[in-house]
Amino acid sequence: MLKGAFIGVGNVAVLGHLPGWQARSDAAIVAACDSRPERREELSRALPGVAWYDSPEDLLSKEPLDFVDICTPPSTHGMLVRQALARSLHVLCEKPLVLAPEELRGLPVLSAEKERALVTVHNWLYAPALAKIGELVRSGAIGETRRVRWETLRTEPAGTAGDSDNWRLDPAQSGGGILQDHGWHALYVLSSLMASAPRTVAARLENRRQTEHAIEDTADVFLVYPSASAEVFLTWSGETRANRAEIEGTQGILKLDGGRLTLEEKNGARPVQEWTLPALTEGSHHPEWFGGVIEVFLGEVLEPRERGRNLGEATLCANVLALAKESSRRGGEPLPVDRMAARIRSR
Repeated sequence: MLKGAFIGVGNVAVLGHLPGWQARSDAAIVAACDSRPERREELSRALPGVAWYDSPEDLLSKEPLDFVDICTPPSTHGMLVRQALARSLHVLCEKPLVLAPEELRGLPVLSAEKERALVTVHNWLYAPALAKIGELVRSGAIGETRRVRWETLRTEPAGTAGDSDNWRLDPAQSGGGILQDHGWHALYVLSSLMASAPRTVAARLENRRQTEHAIEDTADVFLVYPSASAEVFLTWSGETRANRAEIEGTQGILKLDGGRLTLEEKNGARPVQEWTLPALTEGSHHPEWFGGVIEVFLGEVLEPRERGRNLGEATLCANVLALAKESSRRGGEPLPVDRMAARIRSR
């Protein structure tokens, strides 16, 4: 039995991660820490007998553990990951892994030196609709991917309703607006559909409606790959909650609209196949997607040869998001994704 602990006990930990850990017989959450005393009572109701600490330092120095599950605001991730790896603990961390590529410096080497897994929560890959899309793309159902269109529409920032202290609205804690939040999801999903990393990225960020906040509420991102392209549109200022995607290949097109997924012939004449799946907008914390994340994490914990793929995805996300922000500052100028420079910055 692997023993783990939550660092940060917000709704993501209790409602999103805990049900997945409770379903396991080979790993368990035995301890937790949070600076907010009221979170202790809530966690204890869901997990009686859990050991409690008021700070990560106390937890890491006093509790015998195999791994930590970090669920704190993004601005703390880099520091906490480094502290946990330094104590030879495996690390699972909520996205974004870091707010800037510079925060990655030394983490891959430290993970390798300590022989410990470092995995970011890329849970959208295990949503039924996206898992089905990934399966179809890998099977060659649409041929080689040539173009992807991704849309995430929301009516407000996540966690706004009834939340008087929403860290997502504080750029010092969140690192930005919807690009940092939903953009990270879009990028690792794209990474799973493309055969290679993007060559260039261009972006325009704007604040259409959430003008009282110092973060963007809308992002347009365009990525060019060696033999494909991707358009990503993200907004917190939509009229409705929705997710849509089109993945066009050399032989067919996959279209996702809500929970309806269709596979069409290349000329778009008619659907070849159709599936009805849970929409990505259903729910908020998605505990049903977390089982796949645990499988990837424990796979890296138990098999060193599996380590590195997820960290590579997270490194790419961090670098592309940083370039997208810079592109927007330059008026949407396309910027090269220098893989060698990204690799050097992450060491």
